[in-house]
Amino acid sequence: MSFLDVYDDAAPDGVVGGSPHLHLASTECYAVVGGEGELHTVTLDGCREIPLRPGAVVWFTPGTIHRAVNHRDLRVVVLMGNAGLPEAGDAVMTFPPDVVADPDRYRAAATLPPRSTEAERAADARRRRDLAVEGFLPLRDAIRAGDQAPLREFYAAAAALVRRRAGAWASIVRDGPLDQAEASLALTGHLALGVAPHLERAAVRQAPTPERAFGMCGRLSPVDVGVPPAVEHQPSRAADKEHSS
Repeated sequence: MSFLDVYDDAAPDGVVGGSPHLHLASTECYAVVGGEGELHTVTLDGCREIPLRPGAVVWFTPGTIHRAVNHRDLRVVVLMGNAGLPEAGDAVMTFPPDVVADPDRYRAAATLPPRSTEAERAADARRRRDLAVEGFLPLRDAIRAGDQAPLREFYAAAAALVRRRAGAWASIVRDGPLDQAEASLALTGHLALGVAPHLERAAVRQAPTPERAFGMCGRLSPVDVGVPPAVEHQPSRAADKEHSS
C-alpha cells in the first residue's frame, strides 16, 4: 500500500500528472482520498479517461497502460497485488521503442540518480516522466485510430526487457501472497473443525511513518502492510477426532 500525491506539473503535451506505465504481473487499485483528477488508460480494447474524485475506486489488471492526471491536489491510496513485484521491476514505463528495446538505455532512463537536493530529484523525475509521455502518445493515438500493432509491439518489448530478472519473481509471489493465502486456507480448515488456536495470537500492528520518495506517478509514501502467516500449528488429534464424529 502507498499514499500517492500525483505530480502537479505539466508534461510536454500540457497534461499535469505522472509517468505512463504498465505492470506485467500485478493488478493495481486506486482509492481516491483527496482532490480531483483522471486515470487515462490504454489497452487493446481502447482508451479510457476515468474521473477520479474522493471515494472513487478503480483497479486495472496487468498490461493496462495507465497515466495519473492531476486536476487539483489529487491524492490516492494505491493497493498493489503481488506485493514485492513492483519493487522487483514489474513496472515498465512507456519510453520510446528504441529505449524499451535496449535494456541498458532503459535502465539509464528509468533510474533516478542520487542527488543532494530535492529540486534536482524533482527535475530528474520530470525528465523521466516526459520521456514516458513521449512514448505513450503514439501508443494511445494508434489505439484510437484502430491500430493495435504498436501496443502489441510494446507488450513484446516489455516482456523481453524483464525476462532475465523475472525468473526470481516466482519466489516473491510464493513467499508473499501465496504463503498468506495458504495460511488463510489453513485457518478455514481449523474453523471447519470448530477450533481456532490462532485467535489467542491476535495482534495489532502499526506501520512507521512512511518516507516520501519520487515515484512514477507522483510523490510516493509506501507502507509495508505484510503480515506473517497466522498458522503455527495444526489442531490436536483429539480435536480432529471430536469434530469428525
